[in-house]
Amino acid sequence: MLEEVERVELTVGAVAPGGHCVARVDGQVVFVRHALPGERVVAEVTELHKGFARADAVEILEASPDRVEPPCPYAKPGRCGGCDLQHVAPAAQLAWKTDVVREQLTRLGRLTDAEVDALGVTVEALPGGPLGWRSRVRYAVDAAGRAGLLKHRSHEVVPIDRCLIAHPAIQDLPVLPGSGARWPDAEAVETVATTGGDVSVATVTEGVATAVSGSRTVREVAAGRDWTLPAAGFWQVHPAAADTLVAAVLDLLDPRPGESAWDLYGGAGLFAAALAGRVGPDARVTLVESAAQAVAAARQNLADLPRVEVVAARVETALARRRVTGPVDLVVLDPPRSGAGAAVVRDVVAAGPRAVAYVACDPAAFARDVRTFTTAGWRLAALRGYDLFPMTQHVELVGLFQPLSD
Repeated sequence: MLEEVERVELTVGAVAPGGHCVARVDGQVVFVRHALPGERVVAEVTELHKGFARADAVEILEASPDRVEPPCPYAKPGRCGGCDLQHVAPAAQLAWKTDVVREQLTRLGRLTDAEVDALGVTVEALPGGPLGWRSRVRYAVDAAGRAGLLKHRSHEVVPIDRCLIAHPAIQDLPVLPGSGARWPDAEAVETVATTGGDVSVATVTEGVATAVSGSRTVREVAAGRDWTLPAAGFWQVHPAAADTLVAAVLDLLDPRPGESAWDLYGGAGLFAAALAGRVGPDARVTLVESAAQAVAAARQNLADLPRVEVVAARVETALARRRVTGPVDLVVLDPPRSGAGAAVVRDVVAAGPRAVAYVACDPAAFARDVRTFTTAGWRLAALRGYDLFPMTQHVELVGLFQPLSD
């Protein structure tokens, strides 16, 4: 039986969700970080649970050809937990994420290997490379007032001098200890660098954000439009993400003039605006969003599109209480990491659209919803993967669902 902090020599197996690989010691499953499939490593046990353990690879005895030296000195066992895959060559990161998506679709989505093969699942890189892409970074602050990032699965702050995946404009900000900055009264420092050229810094104390520099509202540019939203509001963190996702959704749905559409979990209105541009000025587009800041931003940003209705409500509530009424031709689902869930999927299916585009940031939640669609007589007709979060284990998916009768 393994013990915490024990070091064991093991051979690493397949990748698993969460930035781990799977290994076994005396029949016990061990999820190992900082490793690659096929490697022989010395791993230090960090957590023990009923039925499995977690560990960090602290010594590499036989390295994978896909192993590289992490560009960031903090991307080491026991240090910053922000990046999961800095030890993996960029091309191998894409393959890693593809394997995770495939595994989730078969294990949780209950698709066959043949069905997954037919989808041709791959994960594509976005422009700009694996560093310098993150346009929104929230730094935690330690007891000494130093900004940094958290250890993996911990509340312990690791003070850092630079975050290499942060946007260059964020890296240049005098926020981190190397600049001499201290934040004795803050619990976090939030930084933003937008596609519109805005840069802002705010401190967070007891959940309340206070602007330090820059504007409280920022400008983003995507889908041929300018977007104004709160600096703390949600927006995709990769500069190329918004345009990439809009292009994928439009390509998969192929909206036609006059078709009606729902944009569920619509945020500031990115997909609603894109759909409105395709279905035309006489077609109805309904956006549903529950976050007050996002609702206000959507109403402001879509004011020039009178046929777009913004409904302030939880998606589950709006559908169950028929605040969003059919018939509807097209649906975009862009739920939070927990997924849309069975109730929402069933209500969407019941509305009878000809196609649903599902934008997902968690393969496991997406796969569970795939299962619900399949049970309801629909099929996952196409799937695209995008590496919106290089150097991390996260991946974005855009799936097309259609009724089996089509």
